[in-house]
Amino acid sequence: MNSYIELVKEYPIYSAMIQFAILGTLGDVFSKWMQKGAIYAPYKISIVLLKMLEWVIIAVTIKYAFVGFQGFVDNLVSHNLLPELGLFGRAFTVSATMNLQYGLFLVIFHRFLDNLIAKQNNWKNIDKGIFSLIWFWIPAHTITFMLDKPYQIGLAAIWSVVLGFILGYYNRESK
Repeated sequence: MNSYIELVKEYPIYSAMIQFAILGTLGDVFSKWMQKGAIYAPYKISIVLLKMLEWVIIAVTIKYAFVGFQGFVDNLVSHNLLPELGLFGRAFTVSATMNLQYGLFLVIFHRFLDNLIAKQNNWKNIDKGIFSLIWFWIPAHTITFMLDKPYQIGLAAIWSVVLGFILGYYNRESK
């Protein structure tokens, strides 16, 4: 566990890239498995590699958003624009401000990259992705921001696997 913390502290961007490349892509694969109701190879290896690259790009933006929005909320408190916040209050406020601002960009950017990889122009159900900011990401990131900083990106990457399961389950094909 100490080596994980050291790695994350010494290489914050690279460790975020690795965690999301693996776990974000795994979430995409699990989502397809859940949709089809069977375990199979949902993507060719070239697509898996492109999805990993997609998650690497997304990871960099997520890492910057995590740092930036925590600083944003802390600055609002230090300038008396928000009251003093306890652990939960701060975590919720960071999560809400980040997801309602950056999250919208991320949902659209993620779909744009998915469309590039799939060589299609599919914006169907983008509203569901946007709505997930409210019902999934704000609560999930509230928990995330209650953790010590070295664990936050790792948990966020794990949440992408969890969301893959949830979305795959609710989008499964009828038999």
